[in-house]
Formats: sequence, structure tokens, C-alpha cells
Amino acid sequence: MVVSIVGIGLLGGSFALAVREKYPKMRFIGVDTSPVNGQLALAKGIVDEVLPLAEAVAQSTLVVMATPVNIITDLLPTVLDHLPVDATVIDLGSTKELICDLVDTHAKRSQFVAVHPMAGTENSGPGAAFKELLSGKNLIICDREKSNADSLMLVESLFRDIGMKLFYMTPKEHDLHLAYVSHLSHISAFALGLTVLEKEKDEQAIFDMASTGFSSTVRLAKSSPQMWAPIFDQNRTNVSDALAAYIDFLQQFKEVIDSQDVTASLDFMQRANVIRRVLDGIEKR
Repeated sequence: MVVSIVGIGLLGGSFALAVREKYPKMRFIGVDTSPVNGQLALAKGIVDEVLPLAEAVAQSTLVVMATPVNIITDLLPTVLDHLPVDATVIDLGSTKELICDLVDTHAKRSQFVAVHPMAGTENSGPGAAFKELLSGKNLIICDREKSNADSLMLVESLFRDIGMKLFYMTPKEHDLHLAYVSHLSHISAFALGLTVLEKEKDEQAIFDMASTGFSSTVRLAKSSPQMWAPIFDQNRTNVSDALAAYIDFLQQFKEVIDSQDVTASLDFMQRANVIRRVLDGIEKR
């Protein structure tokens, strides 16, 4: 089996390392516009060789689109055009509705499986990839009924084999939920990082005073802007709605603080503490 990784970064590289450990005889081809990323991926054993896109697709059993989502929408129709008749293509993008709509009427739509591994770190590039990233995490598969049985079975088997838990939903449901549980948290981190940097011009003071709480909250602000800007754009309606709701709660909290209403402040935070029960339930699954 030949697997091509288009975009050899954190997700694509981690997927390749995890599958390679499970199936050491598989051959992996890397496709990347960055020669440095290609060389790093070769040196790290993520891929066996690096080829241009057309050459890689022509000899692939599975093509993994692991680029930023704007590049996925640019390349996916072409990849499907040249995909061998018995091959499968998947994307690992954090948005799904636009991507799925784009190829809905393509002649080879059934050879495409839309997936989103709910895993990541604030780091990027092949140097950040590690084989344990996806194990124990959730994989969302969208529009599975539009994929042929062989392609769907291949994808489900590979992700189960590397320890992922599978969930199914529509692209519209995916993008709505992700706006709140993923995209909003990244925007919050970017905004918090900018707020602190603007206020604290003395960077050394930030480092001296920052606690682990601050570091964990703002960690996502280190994420790749090249990856996240297209996500926010493709999911802009849901992200805008999520931001509006978030800003409303921030304004409410500001008014509570300004009014020195400690009772209301306690109530506000106690209501938010319910998230502990939700997160504990997720961790026990």
C-alpha cells in the first residue's frame, strides 16, 4: 500500500508515523512546497521519498490532504481528477462544509472521505510530528454515506488501528460545533496574547510574572496563523456567531466586576464551573 501525505506537517506527519509503526511495510510519499519540510520528513522517517503532487497521486492507494484548508480547497478537485480508480483521498481539515460542497458533484466523489482528527498542538511542521498524537483522540467522519464502502472501510480501519475513536456527523454540524469547541478557543488565545503584549511592553516582565495558568491559557496563540486564518474564513458565519456570544458573556462579566457585585461574580463563575462535569465525562469515555 502506498500512502501520499500532501502537506507534511504536524497532523499529516503524526498520522504517517502512527500508521508506519502499525504497518512497517507501507510506503509513504511526501508532497510539500517546502524543500526544508521535505528533507525534515525524510530525516525523521515520516516519508520514504518526496515527489511532486501528480507523480505521488498517480501511484497512491491513499492520498492524505494535510495542508491548510484553503490549499485543500485549491487542490482537492485536481487530486480527485487524477486519482487512480481504486484509490482513496481524505482531508484532515478543521472545516468541512465548504470542502464537502466543493466536491459533492465530482465524478469521483465516492472515493473521497472527509475526516477531521480532533488532535493537535500549538506547534507545526514535520519536526513537531509524533506517533502518539492521534492515539485515544476522536475522529469525525462527515457524509460517510457519500463515500464508497471500500474507501470508507479503509479509512475507518486505519484510524481505528492507530487508536482513534470514530464519530459521524454532517459537515454543517461539524463546522457549527467546532466553532465553539475549537475555533473560538484559538481566537481567545490570540486575543489574550495581543492584549497582554500591548499592555506589557516589557517582555521580560511577562516572563517573570507569568504562571502556568497564563501559559496554558495563551498556549494556542503560538499556533500557525497560516493554518488558522483560512479556518476562520471558511467557517466565518459560525465563528462570528460564537464570538458574538462570547463577547456578550465577557461584557456581562465586565459589568459584574465594575459594579463590585461579588455575589453576581460568584454566581457567574459557579455556572461556568459546570464545564468541569462535562470535561470529566469526556475524559472517562
